[in-house]
Amino acid sequence: NLLLTRTLSGCLSSLIRRPSLSLLQLIQIVINTLHLEETNIYLENFISELTGTGQDANHVARLQARSMFKDIRAEGEEYIYKKLVSKMDEFLELANYDWMMADPTGQASPWLMDLIAFLKSVFESFTNLPPKLAQMACMSSCQHLARSIMALLLQENVKAISTGVLQQIDLDLVQCEMFASSEPVPGMEEGVLVMCFSDLRQLLDLFVSWDWSTYFADFGKSDSSRYVRVQPATALVILDKLKEADKKNSRYDKNHTN
Repeated sequence: NLLLTRTLSGCLSSLIRRPSLSLLQLIQIVINTLHLEETNIYLENFISELTGTGQDANHVARLQARSMFKDIRAEGEEYIYKKLVSKMDEFLELANYDWMMADPTGQASPWLMDLIAFLKSVFESFTNLPPKLAQMACMSSCQHLARSIMALLLQENVKAISTGVLQQIDLDLVQCEMFASSEPVPGMEEGVLVMCFSDLRQLLDLFVSWDWSTYFADFGKSDSSRYVRVQPATALVILDKLKEADKKNSRYDKNHTN
């Protein structure tokens, strides 16, 4: 018990916390703890035979390893989430949108396609993990991606944005939705991952199609209205940024004409 609950537990815990450990290595450690927990009963039987207590069912050697492996696995799962988000943030740092772009590029941004390719490869490696862990990690990654793109749009240091960049982000969002609907991990309820991007989807639909008549007509009426997830405060921020872009363009046109 001491060997398992102190020595092995301490070794595994310090290993999991090691900054140099990769996401795939963390996943492997969690998989290993599952197998170690399952084999715990064989170790108990082996020790019982050695000590001669195996004949009496009431005196079979009981080890505390099972709960220890569960604790280590929970810690490993927490670090998987942290490492996954940290890796996603590395891709998001490359999201250098031209906030005044006149027209979208016609295809999704390279940084986003690289991020989606990374997520696909990660979730393929989740095959041997408990389904619930894989599903939670996938859900968390979609939520983080949606929140991060929304944060880029709303960041205070970006004072002006063009319609063109909204259309570009719309192209990126389509790729996010396609990834979410592709069932990156099995067992997810249909449509639940796509829902992670609902706030962003409705916001972009409103501004790209400029559908304010529907927004005002449906505002506050029901949960099924088309733009129910678009908060007025968020819409105002985007409107102000678009107005600022128009002012900049007007000043540029005047100077250019002169």
